[in-house]
This record gives sequence, C-alpha cells and structure tokens, in this order.
Amino acid sequence: MQNATAFPTLLSPLQAGAHVLRNRTLMGSMHTRLESLDRPIERLAAFYAERARGGAGLIVTGGYAPCADGRLDENGPMLVSPEQADELKPITDAVHAAGGKILLQVLHTGRYAKIARPVGASAIPSPINPRAPRALSTQEVWQTIDDYARCAELAQRAGFDGVEIMGSEGYLINQFTVTRTNDRTDEFGGSMENRHRLPVEIVRRTRARVGPGFLLMYRISALDLVEGGAPADEILHLAQSIQAAGADLLNTGIGWHEARIPTIAYVVPRAAWRFAAARIKKAVNIPVIVSNRINTPALAEEILASGDADMVSMARPFLADAHFVSKAAQGRADEIAPCIACNQACLDYIFAERPATCLVNPRACHEIEFAQMPQPKARRKVAVVGAGAAGLACAITAAERGHAVTLYEASSSIGGQLNLAKAVPGKNEFDELLRYFAHSIERHGIDLRLQSRADAATLAAGGYERIIVATGVRPRVPQIPGITHPKVVGYADILSGKAQAGRRVAIIGAGGIGFDVAAFLLHDAQEAQQSVQAFFAEWGVDTSPNSPGGLKPPAPVKAPREVTLLQRKPEKPGRSLGLTTGWALKAELAQRKLRTLSGCSYERIDDEGLHLSVHGAPQTLAVDTIVLCAGQESENALATALRAQGMAADVIGGAEVAAELDALRAIDQGMRLADSIT
Repeated sequence: MQNATAFPTLLSPLQAGAHVLRNRTLMGSMHTRLESLDRPIERLAAFYAERARGGAGLIVTGGYAPCADGRLDENGPMLVSPEQADELKPITDAVHAAGGKILLQVLHTGRYAKIARPVGASAIPSPINPRAPRALSTQEVWQTIDDYARCAELAQRAGFDGVEIMGSEGYLINQFTVTRTNDRTDEFGGSMENRHRLPVEIVRRTRARVGPGFLLMYRISALDLVEGGAPADEILHLAQSIQAAGADLLNTGIGWHEARIPTIAYVVPRAAWRFAAARIKKAVNIPVIVSNRINTPALAEEILASGDADMVSMARPFLADAHFVSKAAQGRADEIAPCIACNQACLDYIFAERPATCLVNPRACHEIEFAQMPQPKARRKVAVVGAGAAGLACAITAAERGHAVTLYEASSSIGGQLNLAKAVPGKNEFDELLRYFAHSIERHGIDLRLQSRADAATLAAGGYERIIVATGVRPRVPQIPGITHPKVVGYADILSGKAQAGRRVAIIGAGGIGFDVAAFLLHDAQEAQQSVQAFFAEWGVDTSPNSPGGLKPPAPVKAPREVTLLQRKPEKPGRSLGLTTGWALKAELAQRKLRTLSGCSYERIDDEGLHLSVHGAPQTLAVDTIVLCAGQESENALATALRAQGMAADVIGGAEVAAELDALRAIDQGMRLADSIT
C-alpha cells in the first residue's frame, strides 16, 4: 500500500483566482453524449457528483456551445438562455453537495461542426469534415465574442464556479489563431496580434461580464501538430495576452483533431507532452495545467514536483476510477482502477454517436442504473471458472458485494487473453490492469485456485449456489491443406513467447489480433517499451521552439521482419479497428512497411511457403513463418457438461460469444452478472 505522503504536491491546495482548489487534480472535459439519453440532467449530475465525491480538485463539463453555429452537431448541447441555465442547476448543486467545484466548458466547434453549414475563421474546409465552412463576417465575429461572454454569465447563473474557454484542438478559437485556417484581411486576420484578437477579446469581455470571483480558465493549444500551426513564440505570446486579459488558469491542449500524430492513444508514452506545458509555465504567472497520458498519482506527483506544471488534467482516468484522488489520499493508490488508454468505450463510442463509458469501469456514465441494482439478500457461495477479463470482473464484483467467491483458473496466472494483449507494443498498460485485478483478488479475499481445471464433479461437490463459466476462447484453426506444417504457429504462441517467428512472416487474419501480432513482429524487443524520444522521432514531433506546429520529418524506421497481413474479405484491411486508435496503428505499421493483401483464398502450405490466390490471381509467399489469427471459438465444454448433469450455470465472455479479444464486452458482462446475484 502506497502512503498518501507519497503525493504531497498533488494533494496540496492551489490558489486559482479567487478560489482555493482542494488539490491539484483536474477532471478534464470529456464529451459523454449523456445529453442524448433519457433523464440527461439526472445522469450528468450523478456522473459529475461521483467524481466530486472521489476527490477531484476541479471538474470541467463537456462542451456547451455559446450559439447555434457552435454546436458539435444538430443536437449538441448549447447554453444560450436563462431557461437552459436553470435546467443545469441540479448538476452544480450535486457537485457542490459532494464537496467539489465545477466549470462549464464553452466550446464553439467552428469548421468541425456536423451541422448543415459550419462556420469558421475562413472558408477553408477541414480534412475530417465533408461540410465546407462559411467564413464569419467581421460583425459575426464580434457577435461570437459577445456570445461567449453571455454563455459564461449564464453558467454563473446555473451555479458553476467558472468556465473553461476552449481554445485548442483545432476548434473555432484555434482556427483564428493560426495561418493554416485564417486567411482573413480584417482585424481578425493577418498579423499575430489580429489572429489573437478573438481569444483575447473573449477572455477580456468574459471577465468584465462575470466579475473577479468567477473562475476563468483558458485552454490553450500548447502544440498544434499540424502544418501551418503556431510557432512556440506565438503560443507564449498568446498565453501572456490571455493572462493579461483576466484568465485565472491556463489549461493545455495537444494536437488538432485532424493531426496525424496520436496524442492520447495507447501508442503515446505516458506524459509525453509535459514539455509543452513546461514551456508555457515559464512564460506566465498564473497556474498552468499539464494534460494527456497521465494516469497514476505517482506520475502526476513527479511532474508537479519537478515544476513543469501547477496542476494535472486527467480526463479518462476519472472514467476508469471516480475515486482516483481519494484512494491516493488514503494511501490506497494500489486500488485505483487504471486507465489503459484504449479509447474503446470512451472516444470510440463518442465518435460512433454512442454515450461514453469505460472498458475498465462499466459503471462510468451509467451511475443511475448501477445505483438501482438490488443489494444481496444473503452471502452466496459463488464459483467462477476462468480468470480472464470476464471471470475477473465477475469474481471481483461479486466479492465486493459480500459473496464468498472461488475463482478457478486452469493456467498458472490470471488474465487469460489479457496476457497476450500486454505483449503488444504500446499496450503495456494492460500490465497495470492485471496488477489491479491481482490486488483486488487479494484485497477481497477471493479463493484463487490457479492450475486448477474445474470440472462438473468438482463444482457439484463444492456446494455452490451460483456457477459462472468464463472459460474463454480457443483459437480457430482454418482448414487449409498443410495447416500442421512446422512453419505454422498460433498467435497465442507468438505473443506469449512460446514460439519465435522468422524474418519473413505471413499473418492469416486481419482483425484486431492480426494487427496486434503485426505490431509485435514489426518491433524489436527494445522498442516494445518505447521511450518518449523514440516516439517523437518516429512520428516527427519537434520539441524545440523552432518549428511551427511542432513538426519535423519522421525518422526512418527499420523493422526486424518482413510481414504480410492477409484477409479473405475483399475490402481494405483494418476496418474493424478502433475509430480513434486504428488509424494510428495502421500509420505506424505502414512506416514499418507492413504489406496487406485482401481477397485471399488459401490453397496450401508446404516447404515453399503459403500458396494462395489474391482476387483470383495465384501466388506463393515464400515465408519462414505463418501465424494464424483466424478468429476464435468458444471454450464452453464445461457449460455443456454442467447442463447435462442438470446444474444451472451462467456463461459469460468468450465462452458465450467468441469474438475478437473483446475485453470491453467481457468486463461489462461479468460485472453486471455479479451485480445481479442477490
């Protein structure tokens, strides 16, 4: 157990304007799409209040548009009237009752808006939005400035402690500040002072409207990561101007949404962007907040103690564990459920227009549903067979609810397929998840029986009141002549280190597992734990103040193998990858010369290699190793045996549905089943 005194800076108070924050943690803004569900205000109040109870020093809402043109989409949230402000009051009341402080983010999306006719600094389209923007007139820009100030005043009416003015990530304000998206010739274009006029006037007029006691935070783009982005001297000048205009805090954003460099995905090393916040901190006197890929109190403490920032923004870590801060303060840091930067249930869901949640914590954004779960009537004797993602979530949740749980696992360690995921370069955060699961098993007194293959007779003799089968999956072996050839290995043997691949490799199957295996094979052992500097070199990030946008040519990369990824389907491989991480993985593998083939029919395997036809044209791949990533089949023989003996059993995870290594579905299913045991 880590002592709370290990985090003295993180847990110390911070003076921000007229407010004293109880600690130096910021729950950064996240779009949740809870507004799209029934009882949206009740859901948002429960979501934010839970984080306030968990100790967050300051909370920021998702973005609210200050006018109709600024909405994320046609149904995006706005704050433009007193009636809307009054509707938000239960959110601020709930947060204050829980001991927290909360800011409303004022966000104008500009040319990113998914509305019929977006507006922007100029009529320059975004590469990620098919809708062409209309340039705001000079009069409309001044009106937009007033819209921001009015929105802040309405937030004050709603009981918020302040606002965050969103000036980063390529949204409207950011679009005005750089030449990439601003070719105006009026007082809002051309010179640096003119391009900075919009944010400076917004802050100045907002401060005048809301008075000195209202917290005013500005989120500055500390590193644009796009061609035509701001050079460092302009960013520092803007920071100083924003301070002079009346801001109390400077939060830092990294990268535009259209940037082709990942900023928060798992491939990004922890705290990679702290240098950008540190550069701004040296230029101003108000507190500066560091952000992106910071997910432990120890790392947050180290950054703050070094003087690189005054406060740490953590958005997704507060999804993974609402009580991140309170656990750290109580010396229980080992009990913090870790954010693994997978994006699967947060950003991927948002971009698919679904309400957000969290792979690690399915309760996130579903607080009111889980609060309605009935409490157990008695302490049940529960057996869970299989310590993969589904079994672990089920066993731990059942034990948390007071049940006596025995967890059977046939292998010598917990984790199941999670142990394979953690071997993939960049996915070492799965190590943290497994550490958390192991600690939870010990803390809740679960009877863990490793190397114990439970059968129907064992379970019948155990007197269990509930039996949960979470025996997972087995790799599917395709029917190809020569499939038993020595060249052929399964993905599990490659990722576990039981088998080694040669220099020339063919991978059969281009789903998520196939791409993970390709990443594993195209990195050497040293690269698996990639350093920050190696990441910057490979992706072309310039940390010096010399390059506009923070870009430089990527360094060439030499992969240790030649890898060809194959799929039967005729479309381009990779369509099933995560919306917000798949593009980065594909770009990284393209840099390492991954070859992909679709429309493949496999004919035979022999000493020459893999014989196949591609869209009907025969060819032979002269490879040393063929890795099978051709899907999985449910391992559910135990469930069949139990039912044959008239014993009831619940089947969850891969044992129920064999799909890609779907830890998201498995953990959610395991937790919900355990919550239903009464």
